[in-house]
Amino acid sequence: MQQILAIDDSPDIHQLLSVRLGGLNVELRHALTGESGYEQACEEPPDLILLDVMMPDASGFEICRRLKARSKTASIPVIFLTGETDVEQKVLGFDVGAVDYIQKPFDTAELTARVRSALRTKRYFDMLAHRAMLDGLTGLWNRSQFDQRLYEEIASARRYDRPLSLVMMDIDRFKNLNDTYGHPFGDQVLQSVGELLQGWKRSTDLPCRYGGEEFGIILRETDLEGAERTAERIRGALEELEIRHRSNIVSVTASFGVSSMSLCRNPCELDHNWLIASADSALYRAKEAGRNCVSTGIVE
Repeated sequence: MQQILAIDDSPDIHQLLSVRLGGLNVELRHALTGESGYEQACEEPPDLILLDVMMPDASGFEICRRLKARSKTASIPVIFLTGETDVEQKVLGFDVGAVDYIQKPFDTAELTARVRSALRTKRYFDMLAHRAMLDGLTGLWNRSQFDQRLYEEIASARRYDRPLSLVMMDIDRFKNLNDTYGHPFGDQVLQSVGELLQGWKRSTDLPCRYGGEEFGIILRETDLEGAERTAERIRGALEELEIRHRSNIVSVTASFGVSSMSLCRNPCELDHNWLIASADSALYRAKEAGRNCVSTGIVE
């Protein structure tokens, strides 16, 4: 269900919006001040914001500017609510990022139509944005999303003192598979690995295609020991996976490198680059050890 956040200092407007928008399948949230509405939007971004222009603590224009300046809230459509008919005010509203204006007092049909149109556009935007984050072959998060999510998860783990680990995995002798069975079969292997990772992941895991035949799995709320167990479970499941090529059954294995934030002894060095490098180093050792095994990062 899509969410609408109404920010207006008049309780009567909130009551009126609840009645007028009652026929839409949406969740309507309320804020009586600009600042409280801004905080709500940052904490739990809605799909649409109905924003009063004139409020005692902060104008709607100022709140809109601040929302558009944050990456987390910049894509939220804002519709200004106003009793003013001044054209300059409307132009200013569009300049700071609003998508529409609704005149007070509201006409029910117009209000509903404009809100429905904004929500429909937001839904399409979200669908396109989501597709842009996915790897087209495996359906996993792509490299760009991996980098962004790892950066965010490290910041969150440090802020709340929670464990975070990373597993890097690489399909063993993937070039040989392509050379022996052809690139379409190689694509089939990558798709099968993507399906396996989706099936084995926990709600806190974020599997991604890092590039080529390499995958990364961000393990939230997971310490080093838990990450090692997860990597071993995936390794065993992949080892048992049978992928058919014509009349042949082809076995596929992978090597795994595991690292965790706890391995870094210098907090100043800990960032997403350090964690990737640590897990990649462990992955290299797994390949040196004969492949189809799990290796752990070295304490630094």
